[in-house]
Amino acid sequence: MEVVQRDDCTAFVTKDGSVIRELLAHRNSCIRNQSLAEATVPPGTRTAAHHHPKTEEIYYILAGKGTMFVGAESRPVARGDAIAIPPGAVHWIENQGPADLVFLCACSPGYEHADTVMA
Repeated sequence: MEVVQRDDCTAFVTKDGSVIRELLAHRNSCIRNQSLAEATVPPGTRTAAHHHPKTEEIYYILAGKGTMFVGAESRPVARGDAIAIPPGAVHWIENQGPADLVFLCACSPGYEHADTVMA
C-alpha cells in the first residue's frame, strides 16, 4: 500500500491551463493504468478547449461552481457533481464562482501531456 499526502505533491500547470497536483500516477506510485489528480481553476478563468485521443476522464467537483463543456453540451456544475468525459471529446471547464473551482480528475490510462490535443 502507498499513501501519498496532497501537500507532498508538487503542483504544475497542464497544457489546458489548470493547476494540477498529481496525487497518484506511475510517476509517484505503483499505479500503472490510471491517474488521480486534484485540479484548481481560479475564479473568472477556464481551462483551454482540448481533448485526449486515448484517455477517458472523470471529474469530481470538490469545491466551487462553474460550467462544464463536453462536445456540444454544457451544464452547470458544483460540489458533489461527477462528470464523465469520453476519449476524443473536446472539453473545458469554466469557473463562474467567487472562489477556486477544485475537482478531482481521474484518468485512464493515466494523464500524459502527449495525449492532450488543444482544440
